[in-house]
Amino acid sequence: MVETAAAKKRRWVVGITGASGSIYGIRLIEELIRASFTVHLVITEAGWRVLKEELGWETSRRQAALEQAFGRQLSDGKLVFHPNADIGASIASGSFLAEGMAIVPCSMGSLASLAHGISDDLLTRAADVMLKEGRKLLLVPRETPLHAIHLENMLKLSRLGVRMIPAMPAFYYKPQSMDEMVDFLVGKVLDNMNVEHSLYRRWGDEQHEQHEH
Repeated sequence: MVETAAAKKRRWVVGITGASGSIYGIRLIEELIRASFTVHLVITEAGWRVLKEELGWETSRRQAALEQAFGRQLSDGKLVFHPNADIGASIASGSFLAEGMAIVPCSMGSLASLAHGISDDLLTRAADVMLKEGRKLLLVPRETPLHAIHLENMLKLSRLGVRMIPAMPAFYYKPQSMDEMVDFLVGKVLDNMNVEHSLYRRWGDEQHEQHEH
């Protein structure tokens, strides 16, 4: 089936690196597909290792692991996987239309590569494309504590329009589970994508509901 021009714009590229917090990337993919976007996914070698250690994925058979996690969404083409070594993949070209790219989570190594224009794999090349084409690029850095080089790299990218959405939980809505804390961060990413969602209760919503009743 040939994609229409409108469908081509309803694409997001998602990258998962070796920083802790791969669950954020997986939940983001689920929500983007739920919102009728097509997701193009790239995972670094270190990212695969974290998926194994944090989520228990069987990463020796990567296609099978993706099929187990996403099922029909993968076979139906709503999720398109690109090996990180495939530097000639569609997402490596500026002519590939997409809303933008989110790297969730983003390691300090990948962030440093982007800040210095180094694109020696598909993930960093796809992100570099977003910068040169003036498209949205969102990063979820996950590291603590941060030293001056980390902060300088984030500042450099921020000045280029990259959105920094650090993996920081909030507690004003009284989360009762890890899933709720994950959904809060994913919701903040979706907010910056201008994608509607109901993953967390916004500040003031409770008071508004009380006034309505």
